[in-house]
Amino acid sequence: MMKRVVFIGLVLMVSMSAMAQEVMDDGSRVILPLQAQQCNLPSAPAPIPEVPVKGDLLKAQKHVKLFQSEMETYRTCINEDRDSAELSAGNRQAISNAHNYTVDMEERVASMFNEAVRAYKANKAKE
Repeated sequence: MMKRVVFIGLVLMVSMSAMAQEVMDDGSRVILPLQAQQCNLPSAPAPIPEVPVKGDLLKAQKHVKLFQSEMETYRTCINEDRDSAELSAGNRQAISNAHNYTVDMEERVASMFNEAVRAYKANKAKE
């Protein structure tokens, strides 16, 4: 699972670099406005062991809930000035891209947690 978290981080770096190079029809670059750049994008929770025990799942559940809460705070922060007349089309696109990325990231984290729950249940069934 650690490989997935690292991969997700690499994908983000490549995506953000690519987004910064994109140019909109109005000539503006796809880049987050300065205020949105100041928002704190949370890190994904630590990986769950491949063969989790109940304590691992309870700990992971708390971390996933905290991560989801922090992601909501991040989305609120980046969307704060979304409707500002001062933003370019590129700024708005970057905000939308960042918002969508966080939703995808949250879904991947939830999926990893669900995989761990299934692994735990499969392990318990074998006992």
